Amino acid sequence: MTQGYSHGELPLYYETHGSPRGDRPSLLLIHGGGSTIESNWGLLIPSLAGGREIIALEWQGHGRTGTIDRVPSFEATADDIAVLLDELGRGPVDVLGFSNGGQIAMQLAVRRPELVHRLIAASAPYRPDGMIDGFWAGLEGATFADLPHPYVEADLAVSGDPAHVRQLFDLDRTLMLSFTAWPDALPASITAPTLVVGGDRDVVTTQHLARLARLIPGARLLIVPGTHGSYLGEVLDGSQAELDRTLPHLIEFLDAD
Repeated sequence: MTQGYSHGELPLYYETHGSPRGDRPSLLLIHGGGSTIESNWGLLIPSLAGGREIIALEWQGHGRTGTIDRVPSFEATADDIAVLLDELGRGPVDVLGFSNGGQIAMQLAVRRPELVHRLIAASAPYRPDGMIDGFWAGLEGATFADLPHPYVEADLAVSGDPAHVRQLFDLDRTLMLSFTAWPDALPASITAPTLVVGGDRDVVTTQHLARLARLIPGARLLIVPGTHGSYLGEVLDGSQAELDRTLPHLIEFLDAD
């Protein structure tokens, strides 16, 4: 494993796992809100690193990445990631983004299409009305005490700073509460081959994910058993068994060409 920080406006912490292969693009992993590399991808990385290079990062205010005086946005984070890929000389890469990371991944595919070879958007809404009933009311009333303890522990394990965890919560809550509907033209402009993924008991409705897949030219839709992120082995309620059920479908898509 190698690790470091990018040199853009906001330095992003990143790690690389595995080795570059000439016949296979690197795979970029973009975690979801509240997460770190370990909490989102701790099971996935060792399951994939033997067959391709993996680049995993932590975006604004998460894990080992700090913040700056900037309102968090999916667009700004996509631009931060583009700086990292340019610095590493990686691109086009395959991209797997989960939840907020999936929204960032879609923005990256729109803003810098030459950097994205294939795209997996997992549990990622493009409109607020894609969430299950009660989601937004719950978020509006949420306090730091509602942040699940596994996320608190994961961030503390790498940041070592309780203030960083509170900042993470505030940034993520602001990011989501400021989320407005994207025009249909935005996902419709994605040119990378795309797989839209979600769980059958996700916080993003299957109807919304199906609509997103219809908008992205040529996109495929995969609905698997699981809750929000459990099917990727995410720390909150995922498992190796759930990841193992999903992984062959992801690999088949990534290796399609």
